[in-house]
Amino acid sequence: MGYRIGIDIGSTAAKAAVVDEEGLLVHTLVMPTGYSSVDAAERLRASLVEAGYDPADEGARCVATGYGRIAVPFADSVVTEITCHGAGAAALFGPDGVVVDIGGQDTKVIRLRGGKVAKFAMNDKCAAGTGRFLEVMADRLGVSQAELSHLARGGEPVKISSMCTVFAESEIIGLVGRGEPRENIAAGIIESVVTRVAALVRQVPGAPYVLTGGLCENEYVVERLAAHLDSTVDTCPQARFAGAIGAASL
Repeated sequence: MGYRIGIDIGSTAAKAAVVDEEGLLVHTLVMPTGYSSVDAAERLRASLVEAGYDPADEGARCVATGYGRIAVPFADSVVTEITCHGAGAAALFGPDGVVVDIGGQDTKVIRLRGGKVAKFAMNDKCAAGTGRFLEVMADRLGVSQAELSHLARGGEPVKISSMCTVFAESEIIGLVGRGEPRENIAAGIIESVVTRVAALVRQVPGAPYVLTGGLCENEYVVERLAAHLDSTVDTCPQARFAGAIGAASL
């Protein structure tokens, strides 16, 4: 039986998705990328083989995408992130809308029409407005990202103005030093990210909106993004695999 494998080597997480001959999603896996994209690709390959989906099998085909796509030696071809994330979102949510992908090191906003990329905008110059920003700030507060969101629900956001992660971290240290409640700091951190993401989304206007990437299961981030966009934002647990699903579907 033939199947198609999508590999998405991101800056933070490496993901794989397998679809069968009918295009149905049959298997996913995710692991930290770590220091080496080549090592991450090999770990993905080993896990796929263990699950019964060997990229070397006759009838199998593998497409790689993401930050480390050129580091996947067993891929039959490579495709850009924008194309794959668009295709994956179309497979999950439908052919029309605006895809908001908050990644580890960048944020992408993709306008889909008829399942094809019509327009996109991307923030890859600074970690502010990305998952990495949340990770660094949560570490500074000594909590997980899930705990950060839980704290934020009960806080009144303080303003965090720095665009640079390093300077923003210094702001957090100052706020902690003067006794600002962690709940308020946590709320300010998430508002800082969501505000920047929403500003990027407005460069590619339209609806409906869907959220993909590692924050797709963070309900508070989804709620705050919807509030900033004054619209619903759809997502699902499989949305973090959008890039890999799109690669497999292509």
